[in-house]
Amino acid sequence: MKLSDFDYDLPPEFIAQHPIEQRDHSRLMVVDRSTGSISHKSFYDIIDYVNPGDTLVLNDSRVIPARLKGIISGTERKAEILLLKKLSPNTWEALVRPGRRLPVGAVVDLEKTTANIIERREDGIRVVEFSEPQALEGLGEMPLPPYIKARLEDRERYQTVYSSPAGSAAAPTAGLHFTPELLQKLKGKGINLAFVTLHIGLDTFQPVRAENPQHHHIHTEYGQLSKETADLINQARGKGGRIIAVGTTSVRLLEAASSEGKVKPFAGQVDLFILPGYRFKSVDAMLTNFHLPRSTLIMMVSAFAGRELILDCYQKAKQQGYRFYSFGDAMLIL
Repeated sequence: MKLSDFDYDLPPEFIAQHPIEQRDHSRLMVVDRSTGSISHKSFYDIIDYVNPGDTLVLNDSRVIPARLKGIISGTERKAEILLLKKLSPNTWEALVRPGRRLPVGAVVDLEKTTANIIERREDGIRVVEFSEPQALEGLGEMPLPPYIKARLEDRERYQTVYSSPAGSAAAPTAGLHFTPELLQKLKGKGINLAFVTLHIGLDTFQPVRAENPQHHHIHTEYGQLSKETADLINQARGKGGRIIAVGTTSVRLLEAASSEGKVKPFAGQVDLFILPGYRFKSVDAMLTNFHLPRSTLIMMVSAFAGRELILDCYQKAKQQGYRFYSFGDAMLIL
């Protein structure tokens, strides 16, 4: 297995810079991994591909305004802090820029608070201590991925309509396509909606650099799956219903919580890295966006559907003018 196995060319014009006006009017590529067939639909057509008794598992984590801009104390140089994981009421794991000028001991002046760099960890992560942590509320900007250059006018468009507990540094983007009305239609058809929480952290921003992907160190993300949700999923599957994971984050948590053919309640750190060759325990179908080349996410969908099929789908998506990445179109893998 080589990193180049998961590479493909994507001209910049395919990268969606804005969310589509109506969430559920994005495009939907429907892929049958057993036959290799590919269909081109609209996202609201998803209702035609789910059956009564199926369960959609959705990650309800809410994105925090995690990008903070300030000035390096004692200078006029600009600095930026991207919050990743809350460690205590006043300390966070974070990425900082400019990294070389923000060693341990450096201080960044922010509006109504200061950020002190108190520890440097692997891969450039810093531990940052805030003097007035309550001042962070409303201070930051939404942490859009670096490939999105356009300004986001409405913060809620980078949140799912069912987002609840705050804690993610990036949105679970497969869920951005749902509207309240579409969710109601799905429930009306007899589809179960099960909500889990996985707070998305550093690995969303970290490319795979190891030539052999098996040597890549994936970072942990905190996840929760309640007993009620586990029971719902297990009962539905026991009656023949499919488990359809909405997004790679839901897949990671479901698979981490699975044992002996059942999903179990879970609360803790998830460090599962899914590569081709992995045997899926609980996920029967997956709804996902189109992912960056050489990323852990394209490796996961390749594990689920087969690398050759996924790369063929991506090539056809370009031919058909699909929009890629966070604000782009979706793929349903059956």
